[in-house]
Amino acid sequence: MSENLKQRIITAIVLLGVVAAAVAWLPPLGWIAFSALIAGLAGWEWGALVRLGAAARVVYGLVCAIAVLALAALGLDDWRLPRGPLLPGLYAAATAFWLLLVPLWLKRRWPAAGLPGKLTGLVVILPSALALAQLRWPSAITLLAAMALVWVADIAAYFSGRAFGRRKLAPAISPGKTWEGVYGALLAVCIYGALALRYALPAGVADNLPGGAAAWVLGLAAMLALTALSIIGDLFESMLKRQAGIKDSSQLLPGHGGVLDRIDSQTSTLPLVALVLALAGA
Repeated sequence: MSENLKQRIITAIVLLGVVAAAVAWLPPLGWIAFSALIAGLAGWEWGALVRLGAAARVVYGLVCAIAVLALAALGLDDWRLPRGPLLPGLYAAATAFWLLLVPLWLKRRWPAAGLPGKLTGLVVILPSALALAQLRWPSAITLLAAMALVWVADIAAYFSGRAFGRRKLAPAISPGKTWEGVYGALLAVCIYGALALRYALPAGVADNLPGGAAAWVLGLAAMLALTALSIIGDLFESMLKRQAGIKDSSQLLPGHGGVLDRIDSQTSTLPLVALVLALAGA
C-alpha cells in the first residue's frame, strides 16, 4: 500500500468518526456551530481561490462562520426547522445560481477575483452550510441520504468512466471526467433515489407529495437535477483551482486536500434538497 493511499484511508476514517459523532450526539445549537465551523474553513480556503492574502483569508472565513450563525438564528425555529421565508429564499437563490449562472460561467471561464469572487463565495458556502444545519432535523437519515446521493454519483461516475469512458466532458477543466461517467452517475442516482424517496423522506414531507405516477416523475426529475448539480459543483471548483494555479483548496485533510475539495458537490446539491423539503413542509 502506497504512503499516499494509507494517508487517505486514515484521514477518511478520522473524518467519518468526527462527522458520525457530530451527527449522533450534538444538540441543535451544537450542530449549527459545527456547520458554521465547516463554513469558516471553506471560506478560508475560498480566499485562496480568489487570491486573498493570508490575513484577508482568515477574515473571510470568520465572516462566513458568523454569517451562518446569524442566519440560522434568524431563519431556524428552535435551531431546527425553517421559520419564515429567509432560508427557503436563500436556497432558491443558490439553486438558481447553480442551474443558470454556473453553466455559463464554466463555458466562458470567467475569473473569480475581486468583489465578484468574494460574493460568489458567500453564495456557494452560506446556503450549503445552512442546508447542512437544517437537514439534520427532523432526522439524521434525511441528511445522510442527501449527502449519500453525491457519493453515489461520484462512485458511479468514476467506475463507469474508467470502464466505458471515451468522450471527455470538460477536458480543459477536469480531463478525467467523461460523458459515459455522467450517464453511469445518472443511472446509479436514479436507482438510489427510488430507495431514498421510499425510506428516507420525513413523514410530513411524504404525506404532502403526490402519489402514483406523478410521484415517480417528480422524483426522477429531482434525481436528474441533483446529479447534474453535483457534477456542476465539482467542475466549478476544479475550474477555480486551475485559475488559481493550485491542486487542492488546502492541505487541511492529509491525502484529501481541503474542506472544499470534499464538499464541492455538496455545496451545489444541499440547497436544492433543503428547498424542496422546506416547500413540502419539513
